[in-house]
Amino acid sequence: MESMTKYKETPTPETLNFLSSVVGEAHISTANADLEQHAKDQSFHEAHTPGVVVWPDSVEEIKTILKYANQQRIPVTPWGAGTSLEGNPIPLYGGIVLDTMRMDKILEVRPADFQVDVQSGLKYKDMNAELGRQGLFFAPDPGANASIGGMLANNAAGTRTLRYGTTKDNVLRLEVVLASGEIIRTGTRAAKTSSGYDLVHLFIGSEGTLGVITQATLQLAPLPDKFSAAVASFPTPENATQAVSGIMGSGITPAALEFLDLATVSALNASGELEAPEQPLLLIEFHSATDAGLAEELSIVEQICTQEGCSQFEGGLGRKERDRLWSARHQTYEILVRSNPGSAFVIMDVAVPISTYPRLVALAKEELAARGLHGYLVGHAGDGNLHPLIPYTPGDADSYALAFAADQAIVEAAISMGGTATGEHGVGIGKSPFMSLEHGSSLEVMRAIKATLDPHGILNPGKIFGVGEG
Repeated sequence: MESMTKYKETPTPETLNFLSSVVGEAHISTANADLEQHAKDQSFHEAHTPGVVVWPDSVEEIKTILKYANQQRIPVTPWGAGTSLEGNPIPLYGGIVLDTMRMDKILEVRPADFQVDVQSGLKYKDMNAELGRQGLFFAPDPGANASIGGMLANNAAGTRTLRYGTTKDNVLRLEVVLASGEIIRTGTRAAKTSSGYDLVHLFIGSEGTLGVITQATLQLAPLPDKFSAAVASFPTPENATQAVSGIMGSGITPAALEFLDLATVSALNASGELEAPEQPLLLIEFHSATDAGLAEELSIVEQICTQEGCSQFEGGLGRKERDRLWSARHQTYEILVRSNPGSAFVIMDVAVPISTYPRLVALAKEELAARGLHGYLVGHAGDGNLHPLIPYTPGDADSYALAFAADQAIVEAAISMGGTATGEHGVGIGKSPFMSLEHGSSLEVMRAIKATLDPHGILNPGKIFGVGEG
């Protein structure tokens, strides 16, 4: 791939004129406000200002822009809603940011097939609000109102992964523009296929480094008719995480199974968003076709939790209480920010096999305590996903170094347990140093794929493989 020094990070007048001719003068900007808005996502990573922001509204416009950028060696970074948590859309080498917000259409809904065709700039929650009128929804739930393109680029997951899978498990077809400007369409509308290489899943999770996703056919699910929620409190995090293993080993598949440690529960209680015992807890949700099915699952889970030392089990919660609980869970990060004025957070994302989840949580607590850090542990426990949130003082190098050292130790431990450096946030900037440790020689295969599809390294350079690589 081309050397980073050959990138044209600052657009020339000729480039700006060309981009204006493609998308129209109203849809290109070098204004400071627009550049700064596209310099940083919601992560703790340093901002990098692009040279120009462009808002295309068609695949043909993106095709033309990429073909030109490839010829001119101009970096191109796709941008969705900017809700990423690992610096995934930060334009490290300036150049062009492609903001897809104008490509936000639902193109076709096929209720009989439980499918929908959408453009990549469509926001996830906005789409589900529309689909809900037909009794359907797209199940992966990242919490934030992410764009569909962003969810695809990072293989987003969230609270409902247990029952419905991650983003990649719910995508049938993609339309992608390659660095050369070539438009390809991958996949099929059939429920399964054994035809050729699986290019759909190659692009999902590639973070815009292999191509720009412009359209997708998504697999939908019917809105659950019967559901119930439960809250189980435990005296220790060990009790709670052992209960997770028991629940998952019982054959029951909850729709969601979340772990919150004592520090997180205390913060949510203090905010008024939660009313729970001051103990680690599990939030559990069940979906079923019948009330009898719900009752049976709740009964089994309550027995498992009781056997693991559960101090309080509140089950059979209705819609209002269930919605309040999940509202609190989705607002956890914002509540923790308000609870720690003057602090920023290293936001982590690791995942391990279920059997090692209790050990991962215990180790994370030990690593934080060993450095005198006051962190928070939350996670999608049912699929082994843990999100430590570690406060540090912005501008204080020592404070950041301590938080980052804890981050590194926890990631390395997760990989040593047969896990991954990132369960759902993607590699971005923060996890690229761990890719060699996790993937070994197979990382060279990934580099070869990148070099084949993007030989000049213009697409979101510096991501996945690290700074200094396209």
